[in-house]
Amino acid sequence: TQVEECAISLWNWTVTRHMGCIVNDEQRAKLRFVACRLVCLCEGSDPPEETIRRQILMSMKTGKGWIDTGKADLADEFLEIAMNSIEKLYAKLLKGSDGEADIHVHKADVEKNLFKVLSYQAESAVAQGDFQKAVMCMQRCKDMLMKLPKETCYLSILCYNFGVETYEWKRYEQSSFWLSQSYDIGKMDMKYSVGKEMRAKVLRLLATAYFEWDCNLYLDKALKAITLANQENLHPAGVFLKVKILLKSGASDEDINSAVAELLHHEMSLDFCLNTVKLLLEHGRESVGFDFLKSVPERFESSPDLGKITLFHIEFLLQNKRELLAKQKVEEVIIGHYTGKRLLPEALNRLHIILWDRAAKHYEAKSYSEALHWYSYSVSFYTPGQIDQNLAKLQRNMASCYLHLKQVDKAKEAVKEAERCDPNSIFTKFCVYKIAVMEKDTDKAVEAVIEMGKLAEKPSQHEDKLRVDENTGTNLLSLAAQIALENEQQVVAIKALEYLSEHLQDCQQLFAALKCLVRLTLSKVMAENEEKRDEDISSMLTYLTLAHKRLAESFTEEKFTGDMRIFEAHWFRRVAWNLAVQFRGCPEKMRDFFLLSFKFSQFCPSDKAVLIAQRTCLLMAAAIDLEMGRQQVTPSEQTELLTQALQHLQVCKEIWKVLKLTGDFAKDPTDTLLLLYEFEARSKLNDPTLYNLMESVWEQPQIEVKTLEIIASLAMESPARYPVLCKEALKSALNLHKKQTGIDAVKFSKCLHSLINLSLPAGLTDLDACVLQEVWDYFEDALSVMSSTEAYPEMEILWLMTRAWNTGILQYTVGKYKEAEQWCGLGMRFLSHLGSLKKSYE
Repeated sequence: TQVEECAISLWNWTVTRHMGCIVNDEQRAKLRFVACRLVCLCEGSDPPEETIRRQILMSMKTGKGWIDTGKADLADEFLEIAMNSIEKLYAKLLKGSDGEADIHVHKADVEKNLFKVLSYQAESAVAQGDFQKAVMCMQRCKDMLMKLPKETCYLSILCYNFGVETYEWKRYEQSSFWLSQSYDIGKMDMKYSVGKEMRAKVLRLLATAYFEWDCNLYLDKALKAITLANQENLHPAGVFLKVKILLKSGASDEDINSAVAELLHHEMSLDFCLNTVKLLLEHGRESVGFDFLKSVPERFESSPDLGKITLFHIEFLLQNKRELLAKQKVEEVIIGHYTGKRLLPEALNRLHIILWDRAAKHYEAKSYSEALHWYSYSVSFYTPGQIDQNLAKLQRNMASCYLHLKQVDKAKEAVKEAERCDPNSIFTKFCVYKIAVMEKDTDKAVEAVIEMGKLAEKPSQHEDKLRVDENTGTNLLSLAAQIALENEQQVVAIKALEYLSEHLQDCQQLFAALKCLVRLTLSKVMAENEEKRDEDISSMLTYLTLAHKRLAESFTEEKFTGDMRIFEAHWFRRVAWNLAVQFRGCPEKMRDFFLLSFKFSQFCPSDKAVLIAQRTCLLMAAAIDLEMGRQQVTPSEQTELLTQALQHLQVCKEIWKVLKLTGDFAKDPTDTLLLLYEFEARSKLNDPTLYNLMESVWEQPQIEVKTLEIIASLAMESPARYPVLCKEALKSALNLHKKQTGIDAVKFSKCLHSLINLSLPAGLTDLDACVLQEVWDYFEDALSVMSSTEAYPEMEILWLMTRAWNTGILQYTVGKYKEAEQWCGLGMRFLSHLGSLKKSYE
């Protein structure tokens, strides 16, 4: 009992919340489900009449709730419970009845609920696609209408709803059955039936279902149904459908005329009339269609939409290629425009669209004179001096036609008018550009391109409808470049491509533009004087820098694949390399091209060829920086150049390590170049790590004499001054000379000369004995070589003799007579090795 009370409270709560719209339909269905289930569970073996009635009500409502929320499968159980409860109630009532009269009363009472349950079951069956069950339930309901005549209207509308649902599901056979049932039921009891409007509506849908099901097989049924519908209630939709069916059946013009005439008895919209005409014309019934069209203006004489009829007529004539008649109609409208019969703005806009569309078709067919004819019709509707963006477009279109017809002066007039109407339009500037290119006016063409580029950067504040997408600017610049190239105007093409490359978002298009720019600019540079080249070389550097920037950004673009990136990188890498070699007379530009080539190569797979190219680019960049640093530059500039060179060398050393793992590079000079370049940079930067670098050099067993001599020279080259390192390098070089089997006397003499000069500065008297002994040994080395070869240069022998003698004289002047005798004696030992000069000094 307690559970039952709770269930009833829940049910009542749900009903009250329904009034306040607090819970939605699905929540309400769930609450009813719970309450109804609980009540059923509490049912005893012999429940009282009140309980059964409550259960019938709750089960029906719960079932209906599930149907209304689209869950008909859940409804069946509760509708079955309701049906069983109705049987229990009837049995109980019969048991307590008293005579025949009571039985009839009880039966009538029960049949109302039974009718409702059966109609719900039919509704559930239709929703679940169970046509047979739905028909059976509906038939039982129909049989009960004699006793329940008031339900006639309800049942008729229910069948109509089933017909609508099954029609929407394209189950035309089922739909036609339900609609027929709806119509039949609606006529069973005229007192309680649906009105004639509803019956006509049912029949119109029935005719439509037959027509769409199989218009050939069921054409007669469709025609019969729509005729019956129009008899019940004549409606424009019914007449229209009848005309449609008659057209399909191939009826005579007379029959169709008769059907159309029925429309004249009704009030209907202009659009409806025009749709009817359109239907007739589409089916080739022109005489009927035009007769009806002629009658339409009379009916809508006072309507402001009267222009729609004329537009419709013009469009139909054009569709049927009756252009001459269409022109006559347009000219009538133009005359009317200036004689007080103007079209409404909306209709006039539509007419402009029709005229432009026809002109565009002629333009595409290259019938430029005809296109101009149709554009001129459109111009006729504008007053002189009127400013309108559409007029600007119209003038631009006319200018294009004039250009194709080689009527340049007329094209200029049209463009001038377009500029007056819309001076900030990129399309107008493009027209100016085309005329300038045609007239080979380079300056004006370039000026127009610059204007286009500026307009592409910032869209106009009052954007017209022509700007259909953000690529308009780039598309026009691309077309401008193409036109310039076709007309062999390189300067103009370059300017157009420059602006284009600034705005292109698509990587592939951008790289194509940049490649074209590089080729064009290079061919231009090759034809120029040296003085004019710098600006164009700088431009090519800019193009390549942009290409590198976009390659770096392309990793986020899905359409630009890895293979595409590698292909483009290789192309730009090779071009940058070739340009570096091409412009070896411009060291700074040469270096920049080599560095760009290296940067592009970083997007390529690191195979041997790419690694070699990377190494060479960096070595060349470092060499150029060092060379520029040797020129007359300020200290700060020199420091910057040397620092850059060091940075290039550090990266190059890492690449070289990897490269050496790929093969035999025994004869490759890279190690030597890296050493010499790094030594020069660090020595001139006064880098404290220089000595650490040289420690590793002295330990190298394979170092060459020439390398040591260059190190010695660099160690004393301004602003570097490292006499100790210089001396160390020269001593190492001298030792290597002495170790050679066949000494090169000339190279040996030069090395010795430098070493003595460094160790024995001229004019010094207070030299340390150790230093003098060291230098003495160098003189002895020279005498030793002279005794083994006659190739020792005579001027070097003379220099050695003079230095030794002068050293002795310096010792003499400070009273060191013993040392003086030794050094002068040393000098005299060289006399015997002199040739023609011996007598002069003996």
